[in-house]
Amino acid sequence: MEKKSFTVKELPQDDRPREKLQMRGAHNLSDSELLAILLRTGTKGNPVTKIAVEMLAESGGLSALAGKTVESLSCFKGIKRDKAVTLAAAFEIGRRIDSNKKWMTERKITSPSDIADIYMPLLRDEMQENFLVICLNNSNKIITHKIITTGTLNASVVHAREIFKVAVDNRAASIILLHNHPSGNAEPSNEDISITKRLVEAGRILDIPVFDHIIVAGNKFTSLVDKRII
Repeated sequence: MEKKSFTVKELPQDDRPREKLQMRGAHNLSDSELLAILLRTGTKGNPVTKIAVEMLAESGGLSALAGKTVESLSCFKGIKRDKAVTLAAAFEIGRRIDSNKKWMTERKITSPSDIADIYMPLLRDEMQENFLVICLNNSNKIITHKIITTGTLNASVVHAREIFKVAVDNRAASIILLHNHPSGNAEPSNEDISITKRLVEAGRILDIPVFDHIIVAGNKFTSLVDKRII
C-alpha cells in the first residue's frame, strides 16, 4: 500500500518551520527549513519540507541554489515560476547584504569621499537627522558604525561618552563622525562645529583620534577636515 503523504500542518507544532522560527529564532533552522518557509506550500503528494530537502540534495546546497536563474529554479519538481521568482529575490537580497558588508569592511578609507560613497546612499532619502560614529581599525578599514541619535531637531547634539563608548567597545583605533542634513544644505552649523571640536579634544585625551566629521546632504557632502575646521 502506498504511504500517504502529509502536509507541514500535520507535523508537531515545534517541528513546523514557521512556528520553529518564531519560537527559537531563524538561526536554529536548517537550510531546508528556511527554504521551506520561502516556498510556503508543497504540491499534492509532496509536503514543502520534502521539496526543500530534495532541492538542496539535487543542487548541492544553498550556495549552489543561490546562483541559479529563475528559469533554472523553475525546473525543480514542485517549483513553478512564482516560487522561483521568490527564491531568486531572496537569494539576491542575501548576496547584496554580503557584498555591501564586504565592500564596507574591506575597503581602506583614504579620503572623505570614501566615506561619502558608502554612506550617502544610506542617508540620501532620510527625512530625519541621524548622527553616526564610524569605527576604524589600525588599517583604516571600517569595523562597524552606530547611529547615536535620530530626530528632526538637535539630533547633532551628542555627548562624548556616547561616542567613545562605541569606540572603546569595538576597540577602534580611530573614529569618523557623520551626520546628514535633510534640508539639503551640507554646510556645518556653528553648533556642528562646536560639538565637533569638543569631540576631537575628547579623542585626543582618550587616544582615539577623530579623523573627520562629514556632513551629507542629498548628493553633496562636506568634510570638516577639508574645510580646516578640525
